[in-house]
Amino acid sequence: MGSVIGKAMDDNMKKQQEFMLETQRLQMERQIHMQNQMRERMMAMQIAGARDMFLWFASFYAIATPAMIVGAAKTQSKTPLAPILPLTFIVAYQYDMAYHSKIERIRAEADRIMDDEQGLLCIPHGVPTMQSIEAARLKQKDKERLLGNDIWM
Repeated sequence: MGSVIGKAMDDNMKKQQEFMLETQRLQMERQIHMQNQMRERMMAMQIAGARDMFLWFASFYAIATPAMIVGAAKTQSKTPLAPILPLTFIVAYQYDMAYHSKIERIRAEADRIMDDEQGLLCIPHGVPTMQSIEAARLKQKDKERLLGNDIWM
């Protein structure tokens, strides 16, 4: 009789473990999707910001360039034309970032770095562990006690 109850408890425990694993898997999938959606939204904001910045630079460029050309013609000096070259590069860069393939080139370079230069991505002391976080928490708590600034008491 005891083995029947034990077997039923084992079966029940296995079902609970399977349920917990499935719940954890679903939670992890949801977190991954949520993080990806947040990443996509942040990228959309960055692209929108780049497009807005381009419009401002392009407007400035459209106003300043003819003014520099007129200034150069009136003064018979080429000095007012000097800013045109760097401004052209700035506007072209912003246009490429906002409307062309710069983001795809950046993504391709990031993929290459992740594949070929993994060492550049390592954080100092590696990924934090529960032990290192707990040790830092306890150290901070001891430090607060020593200084008399224990806010938890």
